[in-house]
Amino acid sequence: MSLAHLDTPYRGGFVGAEHHFALTVYFEDTDTAGVVYYANYLKFMERARSDMIRAVGVDQGAALRGDGSAYFVTEVDIRYRKPARLGDDLIVISTVDAVRAASVDIHQRVIRGTEQLTDARVTAAYLDSDGRPQRQPKDWVERFNRITTGK
Repeated sequence: MSLAHLDTPYRGGFVGAEHHFALTVYFEDTDTAGVVYYANYLKFMERARSDMIRAVGVDQGAALRGDGSAYFVTEVDIRYRKPARLGDDLIVISTVDAVRAASVDIHQRVIRGTEQLTDARVTAAYLDSDGRPQRQPKDWVERFNRITTGK
């Protein structure tokens, strides 16, 4: 294995319409019993969502530096089914459910092997620098729609 490979941050990727993002549960993610603290699932899903948005070709950093616009989570509905534990290898699977003028609905599941640990629906709204909803750039909407339709 080359040193350059080791110095490159991990990136998830698409398998069909699903974005897969792998991670390992570290000690910092758990309580004293070695069980993942519930709020950390939101962190896992945020990393996966950010990676999915990057993978689709959306540069949120440029938008934020430009006019101050960015995606903000405005709603999360999450169901915890089973706990993850210290040392578990997990995959966050993200799919785009709906694309609207100023938001994207994303379904996210945290999986361990064949077990589904969480099931969440997240709405990410595109907001301006004052926190008001605004239309997403047209090419971003088209990129998200391509994921949902597979075209």
